[in-house]
Formats: sequence, C-alpha cells, structure tokens
Amino acid sequence: MGKVNKKNGADTDLLSLGIDTLMEEYPYLKDFFSALEIDPFPGKKTLAMLIESLSPDHLSQFGLNHESLSAQVLEFIAKMEQCRHKIHGSMDHLVIGAGFDKNGCPEAMGITLYPGEVVSVVGPTGSGKSQLLSDIECLAQGDTPSGRKVMPDGKILDAQSRFSGEFRLVAQLSQNMNFVMDLTVEAFLQMHAESRLIENIPGKIKQIYQSAVMLAGEPFSLDTAITSLSGGQSRALMIADVAYLSASPVVLIDEIENAGIDRVKAVSLLLNKEKIVLIATHDPLLALSCDRRIVIKNGGIADVVKTIEAEKKSAACLAALDQKLGLLREKVRKGKHLIFDQKFFFDHP
Repeated sequence: MGKVNKKNGADTDLLSLGIDTLMEEYPYLKDFFSALEIDPFPGKKTLAMLIESLSPDHLSQFGLNHESLSAQVLEFIAKMEQCRHKIHGSMDHLVIGAGFDKNGCPEAMGITLYPGEVVSVVGPTGSGKSQLLSDIECLAQGDTPSGRKVMPDGKILDAQSRFSGEFRLVAQLSQNMNFVMDLTVEAFLQMHAESRLIENIPGKIKQIYQSAVMLAGEPFSLDTAITSLSGGQSRALMIADVAYLSASPVVLIDEIENAGIDRVKAVSLLLNKEKIVLIATHDPLLALSCDRRIVIKNGGIADVVKTIEAEKKSAACLAALDQKLGLLREKVRKGKHLIFDQKFFFDHP
C-alpha cells in the first residue's frame, strides 16, 4: 500500500488508493458511504478523487465539506481497525481506590483486580453492592456518592477517555434483560459479530448459541425471536455473547442467581476468556466459586476475603445439594408431586 503517513492516527496514503482496493480491504466502508448516500464505484476513482467529485450541496446536507469528509473517512477506518484488532481491550489490572461509606467514614480498603479472576461482591440487601458496580461501570473518579476512584492500570482517566462511547472498558449485565429489536437470535448475533469485525462469523454464532442453550437449560433455536426469549434464556444469551464477542476487559453481573441459568457454568465460561469479572450475589455456591469476595457493609468495602481450600471443599457439597434442588425445580415445572425424605438431601448423590 506504499509509504504510510500518519495524521491523527489515520493513514493519509489511503486517499490515493483506488476505491475497489479500499472496499476489498475495508468492507465496512460500504455502510459508511451508504449512510452518506454516496455511490463509491463510478469510474473506480481513488478515494481523494471520489471525495473531490462530490458536490458541495450534497455534502452540506450532512454538515460536511470536502476537507472534513476526507478527515472523517480516515478517522473512521482508523477506529474500525482499532476495533478489529481490539487495541482498546487490553488491561493489566484495575485499581479501585478506597472511598467512603454511607456515613462518610473512609472505607477499610480498596482493591486491585486482575484479568482471569472472578470476584464476588457480597453483603446484605441495600448495603451498597450495586453502587460498587455502578462506580466501576462509570469509571468513577471521585464524583459518585462513594467517592471512589476507578483506575484502569492504576491511571487517572481524563474525561475524553472516561466517557468515550466507542471503546467501552466495562460490559454490564443487569438483572432485567429486555430486548426491543425484532430480530431472530441468529440475526442478532450476526449483527453483533459483524459490528465487532469478527472472523468466521458462522462458527462464532454456533459457539455462542450452543453455550447459551447450555447455560439456560431450556432449549431455543437460532430462529427464535429474541423478544420471545424467557428471562433466563435472555441472560444466558447475553452472557455467552459477552464471553465470546465483547472486547470489554471488565464484566459486571448483578445477581446472576436470579436469572434461572446454570450460574456456575456461566462463571466458568467468563473465566476462560481472561476477563475481570465481578458478580454481586447472595448465593453461597456462587460466592465460593469465585477467587475472592468483596464484603460490603453500610456502603463501604469492609473486607476482601480470599476463598480458602476448606471453602472450596464446602462448595463441592453445596454443588451436590444444588443439583438435587435442580431436580426438584424440574418436577415443579413438569407439574409433578414433590415427595421425598431427608435422605434425598443428606445422602450422597
């Protein structure tokens, strides 16, 4: 492609390339030109020639002129390539600096989180678990009720980096997942994969779909409308989507145990993707499946507890009980009578 000259992160030599070459190398330019009602192919001009051939009246409809359009298309390519290669998705660690509890007293501690670990956030209802997740989601810089500072790689963020809507550092899955788009599951995943410039999209869609069905425990098809998915199916789909498609290095999940999905498998799926995962939960099995527990009291971080070996053994017992509870749930769903004795719970499976 010749010598590359850099200007604001863009390759200015792209202006001298033929449109056919550009469209082959950067297929997403088709949507860019379509949005501006521009047919890029007549005469197979260079990008610079195409831009100069456009009438000022046409460009003025979109608040552009020849110079600003040149800058805009170069910036668009640069940012899309940044997205393609996930340059924005790397993070060595995340520092949560100590703030204050609801009484204005200093928190006992902050915490540093690392990729590849799953951390639970525990505490009574109303203790401030959601506030901690909210602080992380907005990359708080001492301007929230808690006064915490959230620092990717330990760095204070400027406003431009913090509020950029292009490359989100944090993906959040709330308790309520409601789709409003009239798409099938396959079309939704196709659209999201294309927006992420993912290679082998059919294979990625199959991988996400199979994982979602596994987590949900209730079958649905790729042809199912996303608006008709149950709450559990929706959460399962979005967890699998985040695990395989999201470039965000931090994932926040609020009370996954209420989603009606296999929560332990969900944690494992997210853990395998080497992201920082925080889960607000009241579920002891889920808490013990995590590496550490952030304990919230009166709006502040009161302690950080590392899961010890004895707790991991306890988690195995809880998992066996949880499996039996799952069998009872299936009986309820199928309208069967629930008749059992104490041995059902206290004998080994």
